[in-house]
Amino acid sequence: MLKKRRICRFCEEKDVYVDYKDDKRLIRFMTEQGKIIPRRTSGTCARHQRMLTTAIKRARQLALLPYVADTAK
Repeated sequence: MLKKRRICRFCEEKDVYVDYKDDKRLIRFMTEQGKIIPRRTSGTCARHQRMLTTAIKRARQLALLPYVADTAK
């Protein structure tokens, strides 16, 4: 059984830089609990995953993204 190869979204769009101010894009790479999705799940390449992790951590320090999401249901 062949697995479908995931393609890095950033490489597809030929992005050179992952912007920490683009919170709507960054939040797609986080779980509901606020954790960063690993590259084996998201399909992001190693280079862009490092840039993405740095961007998410910067956005958290500037309070653009939450460290922990609300779990009250």
